[in-house]
Amino acid sequence: MVQSTADERTPAPTAERVARILGTMTEQPKAGRSLAADAVQNPHLDGELAAALAARGGPPAPLTPDALAEWQRRDAARRPRPTLRQLADGGRFETAEHDADGVPVVAARPAGAAGPLPALFHLHGGGLIGGNAYAVLPRVLRESAQPLGLAVLSVDYPLAPAARYPAPLHACRTALRWAVRHAERLRIDPGRIVLAGKSAGGGLAAALALLLRDEGGPAPLGQLLLSPMLDDRGTTASTRQAAGHDTWDAVSNATAWQAALGPLHRTPDLPPYAAPARARDLSRLPPAYLEVGSAETFRDEVTAYANALWRDGGHAELHVWPGACHGFDTLAPDAAVSRTAVAARRDWLRRLLRPSSLTERQENGWGRG
Repeated sequence: MVQSTADERTPAPTAERVARILGTMTEQPKAGRSLAADAVQNPHLDGELAAALAARGGPPAPLTPDALAEWQRRDAARRPRPTLRQLADGGRFETAEHDADGVPVVAARPAGAAGPLPALFHLHGGGLIGGNAYAVLPRVLRESAQPLGLAVLSVDYPLAPAARYPAPLHACRTALRWAVRHAERLRIDPGRIVLAGKSAGGGLAAALALLLRDEGGPAPLGQLLLSPMLDDRGTTASTRQAAGHDTWDAVSNATAWQAALGPLHRTPDLPPYAAPARARDLSRLPPAYLEVGSAETFRDEVTAYANALWRDGGHAELHVWPGACHGFDTLAPDAAVSRTAVAARRDWLRRLLRPSSLTERQENGWGRG
């Protein structure tokens, strides 16, 4: 996620405050090295992204727990919820709101599209502490739904710290099962639902795939994981390298995970449904598309997750976009790397949704419990 613009920034925390937040990291920087020293080694940003970030005044100040309530207020103000009429975009899309057994869901599809459509089950980003199901939809509809003929179900799951694990994940599971039961009413194909999300939403999508596998379904067709938030421990090299440089750095990430997990944060027996990087078995999961920037905090946990999927016999496509920070395509949607990334996601979805792909998936048992 990309945090607030320069005039909305939270004051920078003191060095002592940052040290306290990161003090519970299970792996500290190597002897003789500080977090700041490692940060100097952050990979260089793509030129277009660097210019866009500089125009915003540089990376935002790290988010600390004491600033969380104010951050959430500002986040809600800068991500207003478009109305259904606005989402319809002059009649290009059909839109509706649903109560999915107590979970708010907003649905949209290309206007006039006939028959049951494949569906993106979309989980928004925001570090598990911000965002909403509406603000992300115009872009998702423009980039994926319209060109591919997809329906989109966007889930307004509850946010931390008011709703800690497992409440957001269980809300997503409830909404998905409701959608499968009401597929005819929604005019979607229940056998062609793709879990999708960015940042926190990508982490929730990965966790939901694990939970559905272990509970026996329903089985999604695939999982589209964009810079997913997977690991609560914050021990990777990219976490250290991106400190002070990324739009979502180690301090902000630790603050969000603390809010989402409470006393479970960084405990050794944390369930994989809370942080999918903790999973020891990634077999029998649906095909995955994973992407991450080479210059972002999540780089190493995402590449490690892709490797674990391959290790356990899964199907995964991994893209590491050179010089990209977290939320790069939101920061600079017209940058060359952003346009390339959007095209790659769309191409993967197109290939996944081919009838031959569905047949192969069924023959190989992908997604079966």
